[in-house]
Amino acid sequence: MDPEFGVGMAPRKREPWRTTLLLAYQSLGVVYGDLSISPLYVYKSTFAEDITHSETNEEIFGALSFVFWTLTLIPLLKYVSIVLRADDNGEGGTFALYSLICRHANVSLLPNRQVADEELSTYKLECPPEVSEKSRIKVWLEKHKKLHTALLVMVMIGTCMVIGDGVLTPAISVFSAVSGLELSLSRDQHEYAVIPITCSILVFLFALQHYGTHRVGFLFAPIILSWLLCMSAIGLYNIIHWNPQVYQALNPYYMLKFLKKTRKSGWMSLGGILLCMTGSEAMFADLGHFSYSAIQLAFTSLVYPSLILGYMGQAAYLSKHHNLDASYQIGFYIAVPESVRWPVLVLAILASVVGSQAIISGTFSIINQSQSLSCFPRVKVVHTSDKIHGQIYIPEINWLLMILCIAVTVGFRNTKRMGNASGLAVITVMLVTTCLMSLVIMLCWHRSPAWALVFLLFFGSIEALYFSASLIKFLEGAWLPILLALILLAVMFVWHHTTIKKYEFDLHNKVTLEWLLALGDKLGMVRVPGIGLVYTDLTSGVPANFCRFVTNLPAFHRVLVFVCVKSVPVPHVLPAERYLVGRVGPPGHRSYRCIVRYGYRDVHQDVDSFEAELVESLVTFIKLDTLFRCSDAERRDSSYERENALTVIGSNPLRRHLDYDDSHEGASSVEMSAGIYSPNGIELAASAQEPAIKKQVRFAAASPRVDERVLEELHELCEAREAGTAFILGHSHVQTKPESSLLKKLAVGVGYNFLRRNCRGPDVALRVPPASLLEVGMVYVL
Repeated sequence: MDPEFGVGMAPRKREPWRTTLLLAYQSLGVVYGDLSISPLYVYKSTFAEDITHSETNEEIFGALSFVFWTLTLIPLLKYVSIVLRADDNGEGGTFALYSLICRHANVSLLPNRQVADEELSTYKLECPPEVSEKSRIKVWLEKHKKLHTALLVMVMIGTCMVIGDGVLTPAISVFSAVSGLELSLSRDQHEYAVIPITCSILVFLFALQHYGTHRVGFLFAPIILSWLLCMSAIGLYNIIHWNPQVYQALNPYYMLKFLKKTRKSGWMSLGGILLCMTGSEAMFADLGHFSYSAIQLAFTSLVYPSLILGYMGQAAYLSKHHNLDASYQIGFYIAVPESVRWPVLVLAILASVVGSQAIISGTFSIINQSQSLSCFPRVKVVHTSDKIHGQIYIPEINWLLMILCIAVTVGFRNTKRMGNASGLAVITVMLVTTCLMSLVIMLCWHRSPAWALVFLLFFGSIEALYFSASLIKFLEGAWLPILLALILLAVMFVWHHTTIKKYEFDLHNKVTLEWLLALGDKLGMVRVPGIGLVYTDLTSGVPANFCRFVTNLPAFHRVLVFVCVKSVPVPHVLPAERYLVGRVGPPGHRSYRCIVRYGYRDVHQDVDSFEAELVESLVTFIKLDTLFRCSDAERRDSSYERENALTVIGSNPLRRHLDYDDSHEGASSVEMSAGIYSPNGIELAASAQEPAIKKQVRFAAASPRVDERVLEELHELCEAREAGTAFILGHSHVQTKPESSLLKKLAVGVGYNFLRRNCRGPDVALRVPPASLLEVGMVYVL
């Protein structure tokens, strides 16, 4: 179902029709669960209080007309026909659009950016920089730093509303499905049965997240397929049996009659109608799991017709039934024939669980992406499947979502308030996508600003109409997503802002290379056996935390590696392009710099494989470095901190050097892979600290091309590896300057430090073993 790691990086090829059919079938359970169960609560929310169902049928036919054209214009036209084409190397979602914009215009606020990042194979541009002309919009965006911040805040708002939807969608979906019991129970029994049953299902659903969905995921597609076919059959039966002329309500004229008769109350009821679009954003967000053709095929051939038949069937039944019991309201189950009501109830509950699972998984995914881009506090990410890339579980977020879902269910207790809250979250995410998409049309597709304006005005006006109808329900439930978004936005912005300021502080206080080289001449300074991995956000210079470390403890490791783990604005980085390795000082100092690059959807390695690959990369770099040193003068030069002196080291035998000329291209044919078995090879045995884990890295060292100095350096690396590896991290505390404003003192001094103390530390995020961890206290005065 998910592509294997790195597969999505290849140029898109036309898939065989059988593969497309299989992916389209699988997408039903992952992408369309939320959208498919919306008929359970759309009419019920629309006719909750604002409008009544009269004998003239103008209200129900007007609502049907609105539903039909909304589904046609937004999910079908906007998403399937346009937005799905704006993929980022096969990935979709809010961060995919932001990533595309950041690559085509200099608007990113991410720290430690490098020119070398643009050499990544996934850092592809629609048009080469020398060919594309700079538009006025692009120049204007790049010129004003406040616009960069505004763009990021807009992306954060969309992210916050997706997380809010992760709270509201499971509650309203399961509650609406269980509400089918109201037709079989008395009013008193209904009130005391539906809430406990809903809460029990929600607790069961969130408790299963720890085990992952790969064990039961094969059931998702059959459940949603059965639900869609069942809904279509019931809808078709109701159309034929009750009102075959209901198709006339698809005429847009009925929308005008609806608004003309109901006026303000009809406009307010649009907050319920917009729920028919719930889950449309999932088509784009889950694009990386499937393909454009598969998602398009599933929606146009099955999901869209089934939804239309389902809504038409309900309208046909209601057009002939006007004296409904007020306690039952106008719901989905009233139109289900009594003989099949219980099987449909069970199927609806199963479908609601599948739809809720999709939004919960999407919430985990978007929080992981936010964390990768330094926009969310560090949380523990557990990968629940070794075979399927991207299936993750975040314990803290899972239990928080469960508590909030149960609180919403118990607190609101009816579909109307839940629908008002969910509708505002859904339409806000769509508005953010529309705004970002208009920028993509101009900056990435290089279309005329007029096309972007047409897109923005056409779809933006439709969504703004629904947004206003949802916002007017502020006191009737719509306050909840706004409150959640404000809290999450404050957390994300404080974390991101302080992270950037800490990076600027490190950049300003970094130590010169001359200071590092002079350490060896100081009396009492000792080089101890082993490898020292100094973690830093800097891509050049010596970090201040290392300076503080050697000041308090006058010793450092024989092999020193400054490691920078950074995120780049691409979804994935190929393993062959992950590592950038260079020297810090002359070869005799045995100090290196390693920059490890991840995309915002990449899975970070565990410490064992990371340590092995890091040493392997150093081995390969040491041998490559002898080929690419131009002269003895450069070899003696202490200025090894140029970015173009870094070498791309990956897991493939094919290596690339960033500053070689055409005359050196033939060097890549020399076998230098760190995985070559040689009778004269050197074997790096397991670390003494971890005798239970057998680690072996073999490399060829007896080649006639390798001189004695390289052999000596490789032997020292081997001995250091056997002595053990220490991970040196900064343990930070942030203070504000005395003259700082009260807001800054509260946000940074109180808010950030509270988040830092109560969230996971960098050692957990980087998966550093506690036995090998050395923490250096750092005070940041911002």
